[in-house]
Amino acid sequence: QLQLVESGGGLVQPGGSLRLSCAASGSTLDGYTIGWFRQAPGKEREGVSCMSGRESATHYPDSVPGRFTISRDNATNTVSLQLLNLRPEDPDVHYCAAAPGGLLPLSAPLYTHWGQGTQVPVSS
Repeated sequence: QLQLVESGGGLVQPGGSLRLSCAASGSTLDGYTIGWFRQAPGKEREGVSCMSGRESATHYPDSVPGRFTISRDNATNTVSLQLLNLRPEDPDVHYCAAAPGGLLPLSAPLYTHWGQGTQVPVSS
């Protein structure tokens, strides 16, 4: 059974950057699309990036231009997300999730496996 664990969250100053990691266990990520989502209290989860397993194709929604970079390390079965130019109004809880198959849209209901989330509060 695939399990995902996020790490790397923490308090960041406005304009700062941070790198989150999503470590997978129980299965390799070859047959999964990995997505990163963020969520503010009382709001729906918003997808910010995804990467397919076999082709490493990536997708970023138009709503977050140039502020996120997804990457993967096959040796450690880990997918990372680089966050840039963080703002106080950015949703602070970040999740990684996996969906079986090729590159999929960033729609939360399509993703079947979720990590527990990591917080990235942005404040001076």
